[in-house]
Amino acid sequence: MPNYSGVWTLQEQYEAILSGNWTGIEQYELWAWGYNNDGQLGDGTTVSRSSSVQVGSATNWSQVDAQGTHIAVIKTDGTLWAWGRNSSGQLGDDTVVNKSSPIQVGDLTTWSKIAAGSTDTAAVKTDGTLWTWGSNNFGQLGLGNVASISSPAQVGALTNWSQVSVVYKHAAGITTGGALFTWGRNTTGQLGLGNDIARSSPVQVGALTNWAQAATGSFHTACITTDGTLFTFGFNSSGQLGLGDTANKSSPTQVGALTNWSQVNASGSHTTAVKTDGTLWTWGYNNYGQLGDGTTVSRSSPVQIGALTNWLQVSAGSYLTAAVKTDGTLWTWGSGFSGRTGHNDILSRSSPVQVGTLITWSQVSAGSAFTAAIYESRTGM
Repeated sequence: MPNYSGVWTLQEQYEAILSGNWTGIEQYELWAWGYNNDGQLGDGTTVSRSSSVQVGSATNWSQVDAQGTHIAVIKTDGTLWAWGRNSSGQLGDDTVVNKSSPIQVGDLTTWSKIAAGSTDTAAVKTDGTLWTWGSNNFGQLGLGNVASISSPAQVGALTNWSQVSVVYKHAAGITTGGALFTWGRNTTGQLGLGNDIARSSPVQVGALTNWAQAATGSFHTACITTDGTLFTFGFNSSGQLGLGDTANKSSPTQVGALTNWSQVNASGSHTTAVKTDGTLWTWGYNNYGQLGDGTTVSRSSPVQIGALTNWLQVSAGSYLTAAVKTDGTLWTWGSGFSGRTGHNDILSRSSPVQVGTLITWSQVSAGSAFTAAIYESRTGM
């Protein structure tokens, strides 16, 4: 009989659950590393770290998103927490004071999805309502105006939002019915509406209702439909749209003809994606090796990273990429500025390198110059 005790890998837990033998206790620790001038690592200091440091002692972190210079996280009890730079009220605590340790946003326990932008934040509640706060100079909060706010405000009256993505001055959201909406800055067609007009309220992109995932970069957007096709639109100077050229697109354009894309993530000027077969693909700007293909050559079409088929989740940061494999290992590559790759140095890397030796990482989020990840500590009973 298997030994169902001790620390488990993701695969071991999965197999135990399927067999009905899982009786373990799951704990979710949050770790961060990299640039920390605004307290974004959450360790109570403004000292940058080139290796991971645990954020407090809580073990119930559920979902993390790191962008710009702040972090937003949801715990398993549905509470919302944030820390780091707060110049535009992006922490949502009704102040503009930076925080170097986690602070709870309000006292609600109904938060389900979170997205941290460069200077704003968006979140979805369990009742399907969408809330935003922070900088709003281009209408990126979706509130019908351009006034910044420092506490959560509801976007419209819809109660069927399923996810939201924000990175830099524009946002994208998908409803439970599969409709795609965008709003905010639109200088390069990143809203996908066929023009360059900014919007301060959500506007539906086309008439399709089979959108499954949306990811916003600084000036571009990438989306996957329920049938596994990948579409991109917006700025394309470095080939970040993956269309084989560098021409901007103001309407969704399909990337290739494949229908096996399962996850996409976008950042400043590069894009990353995982296929249903577990392969990892990247494209766009590559000056620090953030594409992970062993070069610093930018790519305008998706390039596969190695031959492995066990990639689980990937996150594109600023000149940085981080990913988790199905075996629970964590990997980073790209710019090593301020230790953002977590390898205890500041060296840049153009191929994936494992972070430490731990094997139960479940989620990672790469920010502008720092990284945060959730580590699952599983103890058998």
